[in-house]
Amino acid sequence: MSSRTNAIKQLMEYRREIDGLRAFPVLPVILFHAGFPAFSGGFVGVDVFFVISGYLITSIILTEMQAGTFTIIGFYERRVRRILPALFFVMFACLPFAWLWMLPDDIKDFSKSLVAVSVFASNILFWRQSGYFETAVEVKPLLHTWSLAVEEQYYLLFPIFLLLTWRFGKRWIVGILIAVAIISLALAQWGSSNRPAATFFLLPTRGWELLIGVLIAFYLFGKRAEIKEAENNRPNEAVSLIGLLLITYAVFAFNKSTPFPSIYAVIPTIGTALVILFAHPQTLVGNLLGSKGLVNIGLISYSAYLWHQPLFAFARHRSDGEQSATLLLVLSCIALVLAYVSCKYIEKPFRNRGHINRRTLFVLSLIASASLIAVGAYGYYKDGFIDRLTAATEDLPV
Repeated sequence: MSSRTNAIKQLMEYRREIDGLRAFPVLPVILFHAGFPAFSGGFVGVDVFFVISGYLITSIILTEMQAGTFTIIGFYERRVRRILPALFFVMFACLPFAWLWMLPDDIKDFSKSLVAVSVFASNILFWRQSGYFETAVEVKPLLHTWSLAVEEQYYLLFPIFLLLTWRFGKRWIVGILIAVAIISLALAQWGSSNRPAATFFLLPTRGWELLIGVLIAFYLFGKRAEIKEAENNRPNEAVSLIGLLLITYAVFAFNKSTPFPSIYAVIPTIGTALVILFAHPQTLVGNLLGSKGLVNIGLISYSAYLWHQPLFAFARHRSDGEQSATLLLVLSCIALVLAYVSCKYIEKPFRNRGHINRRTLFVLSLIASASLIAVGAYGYYKDGFIDRLTAATEDLPV
């Protein structure tokens, strides 16, 4: 085991309830995209993920920086291991179904998304194409990757910012981050009415959600011993429950007409913050989120998020009319099954440095990315392979 790994294990403490918390938003996101009316605000699951991501990634960075083991290349290696293998696997899996079931115009759009996702710019592509809540986007297999693009654009900048400002001390860094978060939220509030599509998809109006998690990480860093002594305090029970109720309220009360991400997004994001801050194994919420079932779903939540949208989109391409609730529920379950498989056989092996070293990881990632970009560029150049449709028409009897 490396010295860096030892340092992290000594300074960080695993929190089961955070893994369980990942399950809480991914299921509403899936059921929202499936079209179940009860989960009309399920899209807020992405906002919950942003806060969790900001907290977890920043906690790791702070731990490594304090231990003197943080490097930019190490950080990006960890991101590549976490994000790219499962993402590229799902994208390659989409290719035969796009060829079989999509019309040329749809293939052309899909080809553009292959390129955009591969360079983490899909949020910009989908912003330029349409709004998130329009009916037309339901047939875009890679629509959901916009949130991954936002995260990776953020993490391209954030560690560099920390390296440049670390010498100024925690107070200055936190002050700057608070100011940026306030500006980002104000911009989101303005943009939700004036530029709704850009506000939904782009980093400047989403950054404050990630920064909530970042600020939590700064607050909790080095305080775990103090917090553990206070874990049995009754306020933790009440406040963590309020946090979970805020997330739940947003899932069931929000809908496509809710201006988002405006001040309304404060409800699920602050709810998530309260859960992270106050839910511990001794609390009701911490015990619930730390249960085996939710933790297991949380552990496969990334793969589940990747699989669900392509399943729904291709089902809609295949069907001429509306899909039955039974079919959509079955597809939701299939997404979880596929998530388990890809988590076990794709995610975990690639995260293991003993199985796949850094050089091999980067080479494979570059090959996969270049291949998807080439396929996407060719599909766009060929106008979605419109000649297939022409050839099929010419073969029809007259």
